[in-house]
Amino acid sequence: MKYDFDLENRKEARKQLIYKILLTVVEIAIVIFAGFAITHIGMVTYTVSGQSMAPTLKNGDKILVNKISYHLHSVKRNDVVVVEQSGSEHNYYTSVRIIGLPGEKVQIKDGKVYIDGNKLNEKYHFPKMENGGLALEAFTLDDNEYFVLCDNRNNCEDSRNANIGNIMKENIVGKAWIRTNGLELIGHIDAFKKKIGNNVKLVIVDANINEKAFSETVAHEVLLLAHE
Repeated sequence: MKYDFDLENRKEARKQLIYKILLTVVEIAIVIFAGFAITHIGMVTYTVSGQSMAPTLKNGDKILVNKISYHLHSVKRNDVVVVEQSGSEHNYYTSVRIIGLPGEKVQIKDGKVYIDGNKLNEKYHFPKMENGGLALEAFTLDDNEYFVLCDNRNNCEDSRNANIGNIMKENIVGKAWIRTNGLELIGHIDAFKKKIGNNVKLVIVDANINEKAFSETVAHEVLLLAHE
């Protein structure tokens, strides 16, 4: 392909071309890795049903779930996980966010979460909960027991509801890792975004990223599932 650049713009154009080629290579590498991971490393794909985790996850989103993550390290607060639930006719899967950890005292007061008597300073902005459900009264989580909430907190069912309740570790299928529909790129996108421009949509899952580092526009384009 022949590029007709003016001499004074050639250097900048070459730089932009290199970034675009690099992005394409990374995309291909991720697709290859995702396929390899599914068949060799113990990962599964999960299709989101409903809007309980909106806006983080939307209905129809497909995510890659890391099944071996919690065999290597402990479950952490704010992790988004896929759990297996028992239904009246068959088991089903749902995605939720880890809020309370084993041994912690959990309560919801005035629409906010309290852990061991202290108001939880959540990393993301969630709507004030209109109903505390089972967590209106403080309780202590047993060993291997987790208190979970969905992100769309006034339009979902989670540990506040009797039919869901607290989640046992053995019911956690794995950690939500990569959203596989559309373009997925894992990495530090702040610097990358500046280089390749704002016309590329990046999806981040399980990355050590400070969302304050992004502009408001970029932040709306970034999916933060887990913040270590």
